[in-house]
Amino acid sequence: MITSVAERGYNTTTVADIVAIAAVSRSSFYAQFTDKEACFIAAHRYALDYLIGRMTSAAAALPSRTWKERLRSDLSTYLNVLADEPSLAVTLHVEALAAGPKALDHRAEMLGLLASQTANARELARSHDASLPELPPAAFALYVGGLDELIRDRLRTATAESLRALVGPVLEAAYALFGS
Repeated sequence: MITSVAERGYNTTTVADIVAIAAVSRSSFYAQFTDKEACFIAAHRYALDYLIGRMTSAAAALPSRTWKERLRSDLSTYLNVLADEPSLAVTLHVEALAAGPKALDHRAEMLGLLASQTANARELARSHDASLPELPPAAFALYVGGLDELIRDRLRTATAESLRALVGPVLEAAYALFGS
C-alpha cells in the first residue's frame, strides 16, 4: 500500500496494484482487509508506529535528557526517517488527506500523538525550570500542524531529502514558541 500510494496516489491505487506489489492473491488481501481504505489505515498505523518507535529509541539513547535535546532528537529522527523513506513521507503527509474520513481520523490521531510527545518534552523543561509558563494544548497542536504543512510543502516542491534541512529552522521556532 505504501509503495503504491507513493507512486500512484491514493485515489488511483487499486486493490490490483496492491496485490501485485505485495505478490499476494486478491483473496489473501480480502482475508486481511475489507477494502482499500482499511488497508491504507493499517499501512498508516504501521508507518506511525514505526516512526514513534524510532523516535523513542533515539530519545532513550540520549546521554542526558533536557527538553531541548529531546525535542531535537524527536524532530531530527522524524525528519531523517521521512527523508530516508520517501514513500512513508508521502503516505503520511500527502496521501492521507485523500484517503477518506477514517484515514483523516487516523491522521488526526497521529498528529495528536506527535503533539503529546512535544508537550511531554516541554513538561520536562518545566520540571527543570518552573519559571517557564504552562502552555495550552493548542500550542503543541499548532506546532505539529505547522510542521505537517512544512513537510507536505517540501514533498510537493522539492524532495524528501530536503526534509533534513527543516531541522534547524523548525527547532529555532520551537525553542522560541516553547520558551527557551
